[in-house]
Amino acid sequence: MLDEETIRKYIEAGRIACIVKKEIEKYVKIGMKIIDIARYIESRIIELHGLPAFPINISINSIAAHYTPELNDDLIIMENSIVKIDIGVHVDGYIADTALTLIFDERYKTLAEASKEALEKAIKAIGKGTKFSDIGNIIDATIRSYGYRPIYNLSGHSMDRYTIHAGEVIPNFRDRMNFGAFKAGKVYAIEPFASTGIGYVENENKVTIYALKLNPKRLNKLGSDIQMIFNSIYNERRTLPFALRWYSNKHDIRTLE
Repeated sequence: MLDEETIRKYIEAGRIACIVKKEIEKYVKIGMKIIDIARYIESRIIELHGLPAFPINISINSIAAHYTPELNDDLIIMENSIVKIDIGVHVDGYIADTALTLIFDERYKTLAEASKEALEKAIKAIGKGTKFSDIGNIIDATIRSYGYRPIYNLSGHSMDRYTIHAGEVIPNFRDRMNFGAFKAGKVYAIEPFASTGIGYVENENKVTIYALKLNPKRLNKLGSDIQMIFNSIYNERRTLPFALRWYSNKHDIRTLE
């Protein structure tokens, strides 16, 4: 079970995420550069005495998720777009993971509503022992009732201290091969995705989000400059994701790549 101090830190992370989420609903406008939006959100998290649990994801139109702007990114918020902003806050490694969808074209209004209602119904149905597949079924049925499809290969997940994806998967459909169930004292992110397409996303070759995995044997074989950079970032982030742009003033980006 979670002790009182751990719960307090989770609640504080959630409080900060909620404040920032409400602010950016009014802050984001057509024509803004997404790099400026990301910097604003990440700075606000720090001002509120939290830290980003991962780089702010700003995904536009057919990019479903997991895009964070690069250092000199020239992408902007376009007219007639749908924008997904994924926000993560941690307090001493305890993570709040949330998101919102901004609509700049009324055609996408019901698409956003489908995901929102699916999330609300899923949360109401969760209890100790509830099967992950049953929550996936609720998400799937709700999204399909709007005439859309869930994205089958994006999902919710369990979380742990300094760990965004802690091993358990909460599907967005009734996955009969998923035998997991919700447990007391565990933390989960529920992440419905609705799509006008076939319900599958493909990975692009471009990588903008990174994470470290400690492997001392492999690390010792690298040059001293690489070891120094690795240890500097690992001591700060552990296994939490990060963006190269965060360290452009501290390290040579070419070395990091």
